Amino acid sequence: MENSSEDYRIQSFDVDTQKLLKTALKDPSSVDLEKVSNIIVDQSLKHPLFSKEAGRICYTIVQAEAKQNNGTVFRRHLLNRLQQEFKEREEMRKRSLQEWVGYVTFICNVFDYLKVNNMSMVALVLPVYECLMRLAEPDALLNEEEVDCLVLQLHRIGEQLEKVNSQRMDELFFLLRDGFLLQEGLTSMARLLLLEILEFRAGGWMLSSTAHKYYYSEIAD
Repeated sequence: MENSSEDYRIQSFDVDTQKLLKTALKDPSSVDLEKVSNIIVDQSLKHPLFSKEAGRICYTIVQAEAKQNNGTVFRRHLLNRLQQEFKEREEMRKRSLQEWVGYVTFICNVFDYLKVNNMSMVALVLPVYECLMRLAEPDALLNEEEVDCLVLQLHRIGEQLEKVNSQRMDELFFLLRDGFLLQEGLTSMARLLLLEILEFRAGGWMLSSTAHKYYYSEIAD
């Protein structure tokens, strides 16, 4: 069934919005793509589970638009909205941790899926790094939800990001190492997650089977 995975992820919307999104996936030039981009971002901020998969929906629309008329209207509106939210990220974090984590998850998801000529989108590199650096600050490391978000994103896009700017990745991991070694008040889970991601990068963005067994049995416990 064509687009069944995307269809499944948009079941949470009202009927009119579902119709709009389904049309955007197949015939993007026939709908208001700015409205579509706003709906996807708004939903990602509200629902963390949606934010994890929304990049795939964006990718499908971008591909459909490029095939239809070589257009980039949806991508432009999406990047504008992401930029707008990025400028207000600190206010967002204070207002709602769920929105903040949803935003970081979504922008990393978009970075993972949307490429230009098979290359990472340069426009997203700085904001993605800034978001991850914020999650590595001492006050964020005290919050397990933020540590979990940071580690998940680094598992997903860390290697890609390092290829684009390895110096910035070094800076991020200096923060994480210092946090692991020096930060007071870390939960045992946060400490375990930080140790795992430090080892994950040191191993060339992979874990040995022994290390994998150790960390994931500890997390399951």
